[in-house]
Amino acid sequence: MILLGISPLALLAAIVVGYLLGSIPFGVIVTRAAGVGDVRNIGSGNIGATNVLRTGRRDLALITLVADAGKAMLAVVILRAIYGEDAGAVAGAAAFTGHLFPVWLGFKGGKGVATFFGVMLTINWEIGVIAAALWILTAAIFRISSLAALVAVALTPLSMLALGQPVSFLAAALFMGVLIYVRHDPNIRRLLAGQEPRIGAKSAAAPVADPASQP
Repeated sequence: MILLGISPLALLAAIVVGYLLGSIPFGVIVTRAAGVGDVRNIGSGNIGATNVLRTGRRDLALITLVADAGKAMLAVVILRAIYGEDAGAVAGAAAFTGHLFPVWLGFKGGKGVATFFGVMLTINWEIGVIAAALWILTAAIFRISSLAALVAVALTPLSMLALGQPVSFLAAALFMGVLIYVRHDPNIRRLLAGQEPRIGAKSAAAPVADPASQP
């Protein structure tokens, strides 16, 4: 077993608690509470902060971003305090999975970038800062949010290896990274075609035919 030193009970608790926390759809909750409608009927239909921004409310997008990262951070903190570092890493990965496939929304969730950063910042703040710096640097150069996320996610495991992080941390980062790339397949296709929208570009508020095709 890859995750050494974690009991079956700790593993089960980490998966269940992490998944349930990660499944909380803050994007939907925040937009409904603010009276701007259901974010799933806006822009790309995604429940993450990027699509919440398409409502024209930066405050709601910021709240969603912080909440989506925060729920993963909470999962890591709780399970780490009870069962140790490995359980915390599993809980973070489970929270990430819950965000992508929330039981409350028919398993149709977000793309997990904010949640990924929440996990990284909590399991090791240095790794989290490096990942955030990679995102910021790439975004500043290319002005493309999805590309910045893909670069940060791809290089995070390398930074873990360089800093000698535990195998459980590396496994969690690789697991989340693969799913992020899968969820960003349409973005990758647009990037290769030179059609991915840049940060700050205007986007229509109406739903699109394929919600998964937007960032």
